[in-house]
Amino acid sequence: MSAATTAGGSGGNRPRRRRVNPTGAAISILLWGYVFIVLAPMALILINSMRPTRQIFREPIALPESINLDSYVRAWGEANFSEYFLNTVIIVVASVTLATAVSALAAYALGRYSFRGSTLLGIFFLSGLLLPFRLAIMPLFLLLQDLGLVDSRLGLILVYAATGVPFSVFILTAYFRQLPVDLSEAAKMDGAGEFTIFGRVMLPLVRPALATVAVFQFVPLWNDFFFPLVLLRSSEKWTLSVGMTRFFGEFQTDWSTLFAGITITTLPLIIVFLLATRQIIAGLTAGIGKL
Repeated sequence: MSAATTAGGSGGNRPRRRRVNPTGAAISILLWGYVFIVLAPMALILINSMRPTRQIFREPIALPESINLDSYVRAWGEANFSEYFLNTVIIVVASVTLATAVSALAAYALGRYSFRGSTLLGIFFLSGLLLPFRLAIMPLFLLLQDLGLVDSRLGLILVYAATGVPFSVFILTAYFRQLPVDLSEAAKMDGAGEFTIFGRVMLPLVRPALATVAVFQFVPLWNDFFFPLVLLRSSEKWTLSVGMTRFFGEFQTDWSTLFAGITITTLPLIIVFLLATRQIIAGLTAGIGKL
């Protein structure tokens, strides 16, 4: 009896085998497969950018015999990628900064205060999400022409900033609305002004949302081809997306340089996502219960 009990007791202490969830396993396999499908072409482009063109023609899929960065030197210098890259950084960073700053101020007013016309103003901002800006290219072009901003980085920055405001206001308003009122009241009791409360108390609390809207603006602006093509005429002001058209025409037979140019164009997007991933996830997951 005691032996049976002991045997039963020892059997009861054995660790249970973890059950495999077929649905979860299938989802994991699909996700890892998707990651492979996305990363494989990028890895192939990166590898071939460090190989001479004759090796690429001979063996399209192979590791480089030695790391060769001559293609990056040609793309950066001969293909004017340094100029295109600098223009893109200036235009995109300035546009995202301006749009985020304006959106944060507007969202703070709409989310924290109730005043006459606040609902109408919120609907006005949201209406910007309904109509694509490309449909207004003719009146927009004529307006910029009257202001002398055609073929100007400033004109493109203002257009880009305007395209990012509606989405940013929509996201940030929900975050500001959820912040406790006691925080602002306590800051007022300490003698803080409205701009101090906004900049030092409220703004740091919505930092994940700010990172989210900044990245979601950065990616489409970095890849945009339409507005730079229409609004920029001088080649020295072109962005990477427009400069790539000339680049592909000049180096269509030099595949190594082509791959180097593509790598230079896509690398900033990867870096931005890697640096802001934690903030993006925090902003998106926190926004699930707020929107």
